[in-house]
Amino acid sequence: MSDDAKSLISDYQALWQKQSNFRNLWNTAAQFVMPANDNFIGEFAEGVNRNTRIFDSTGVIANQRFAAAMTAMLTPSSQVWHKLKPDDEELEDDPTVQKYLDAVNKILFAARYHPEAGYAAQTDVCYLSLGAFGNNVLFIDDDLRKGNLRYRAWPLSELCWAVNHQGMVDTVYRKFRYTAKQAIQHWKGKANIPLGIQRTFESAPYTEAEYLHCIRPNYHQVAGGYGPKGMAFESWYVFLGDQSVIECGGYRTFPCAIGRYRVAPRESYGRGPATTCLPDIRTANEMVKTALRMGQKAVDPPILLAEDGVLTNFNQRPGANNYGMMTSDGKPLAMPFESKGNWQIEKDMLTDTRGAIKDTFLNTLFQILVDATRNGEPITATQALIHAQEKGELLAPEMGRQQTEFLGPQVHREIDLLSEARVLPPPPEALMRSKRGMRIEYTSPLARAQRAEEGTAIMNTVQDLGVMAQIDPSVKYIMDFHDAARAMSMIRGTPPKLLRTEEQIQALMEQAAKQQQETAALAAAPSVSTSALSLAKAAQIAGGQGTGPGAPTIPQGA
Repeated sequence: MSDDAKSLISDYQALWQKQSNFRNLWNTAAQFVMPANDNFIGEFAEGVNRNTRIFDSTGVIANQRFAAAMTAMLTPSSQVWHKLKPDDEELEDDPTVQKYLDAVNKILFAARYHPEAGYAAQTDVCYLSLGAFGNNVLFIDDDLRKGNLRYRAWPLSELCWAVNHQGMVDTVYRKFRYTAKQAIQHWKGKANIPLGIQRTFESAPYTEAEYLHCIRPNYHQVAGGYGPKGMAFESWYVFLGDQSVIECGGYRTFPCAIGRYRVAPRESYGRGPATTCLPDIRTANEMVKTALRMGQKAVDPPILLAEDGVLTNFNQRPGANNYGMMTSDGKPLAMPFESKGNWQIEKDMLTDTRGAIKDTFLNTLFQILVDATRNGEPITATQALIHAQEKGELLAPEMGRQQTEFLGPQVHREIDLLSEARVLPPPPEALMRSKRGMRIEYTSPLARAQRAEEGTAIMNTVQDLGVMAQIDPSVKYIMDFHDAARAMSMIRGTPPKLLRTEEQIQALMEQAAKQQQETAALAAAPSVSTSALSLAKAAQIAGGQGTGPGAPTIPQGA
């Protein structure tokens, strides 16, 4: 076991050393964007003021808005931002499969946003890390006793990782600190808890020690299945105090959802907006420092004094009397220094620099995406679709990676945990026979923005058909307007429960047709009655009947 611990520590040190350049970059970015995370190089005690380098808060605010926009566009807690579909397209119209996948999706969202899960708070931390450093890690665990999911955003300063042959992260090392109390709580009942930790818990329970957690592919895999642990990934916990293994286990699925903003060739870590515009962020801070000095000189300027050996410093308090500071003919012997700095150039340069920072954090793009006006004027539905289409295309590269690397593995892990906890219903036979599983279809505001092109095409086609129908009315039968309306409702984000089924629509159409027939019958009744009376009169005349006594009576008003 000690050999295993030493091997794990050696592998960790190799990956940690390889990450050194990134840690320097992340530490600098943290100083100006997330000062509380300025611990990639060295450690700080809790509560230390770590924002002394910041003179301009544009980077801090831009990153916070970036995280808020990512939450609103990718994982809004008030919406169902994804649904499950069968991989086999032939099963999409199978009602039993649809019902099963809808049920699984509802259970997923209920477990994810359970009060004890902490999903919303932890993803916010992840998005802040993504904006500042270009990387985030969300650890997804469970409490099988309660069937609950649990989420934890791991700080990047504790992590290093390696990727597989396809460039996806499959190995994570985390070096972290636990107090003796936390260690006993975590490994309660474990036989391998070092004696030193137990003694420390009894004497000083809040004393901290370092531990190492390794998650990597199961290297004991054999042909035709997994190794002796029966898991796809190994999990090792090592106490670095005596380099002993505390726990060895595994996971069926990779327990970490790792997001990377943009990855350069031959690199394992991403680069985020803050590291991209770090020169602008530092420049803005220097500009604000310069502006502060200029403002101080303008408000409280230096005093120019003649060097005649007689004048001394004088009292600059309001209302003070200073004798001997003026010649007999009224000329002052001291005057304020006049700065010739150009305030307007300083202001314009700072505005441009701040604008570049906001653009890099996508603040401007996100704002335009949610804005329903153009130049202050409301825009039409078609213009809004075109508007969203343009912005969705610009956001596609960055957001597509988050869906692929961060959200997709997260959903996969959640389904695995809930399935193991026997919370999910049994799958239908049709889905079991296909052996193709399910896929994720994103329905978040960002996904709808990316699909806005389809909505624009539908609206344009409807308008074109209206023009063509004036020449040839038969063209109106080309488009299935029911399906077009359903597609538009999905693009617009209409809740599915508000849409009627085809059976309900057919019943309503039949009811409307019946009502139309009844209305037409009632409208025709007076004319039928009038016609009957006219025929009666004609019959009397034809039969030679008069209007005298004994003649048939014709109702009044006929």
